[in-house]
Amino acid sequence: MPFINVKTNTAVDADDMDKIKSSLGQAITAIPGKSESWLMVGIEPSYALWFKGTDAPAAMVEVSVFGGASSSALSALTGKITDILSSTLSISPDRIYVKYFSTNDWGWNGSNF
Repeated sequence: MPFINVKTNTAVDADDMDKIKSSLGQAITAIPGKSESWLMVGIEPSYALWFKGTDAPAAMVEVSVFGGASSSALSALTGKITDILSSTLSISPDRIYVKYFSTNDWGWNGSNF
């Protein structure tokens, strides 16, 4: 039950949104037991975002995971997310933050897992 939310100050057209969504669906498998079949993705383009004092292309990515994951799995996912946003939106890797949240309480379909 992962959720990945991408906030970026760049414009993102429909084709790039679909490409990012599909690529994140493949990337989430860096975490054992996670797959696109349970992944929810949000993309917030043209977000008011400044990094290092400028509004040059940047992204803040938040990844929420039910349960948890090893540091090595999260590191692998960070690399994949960075590659996706860098290649699709031309955001420099040093202007992308990825933040992780883990929880044992996750609601779906009217109850919690």
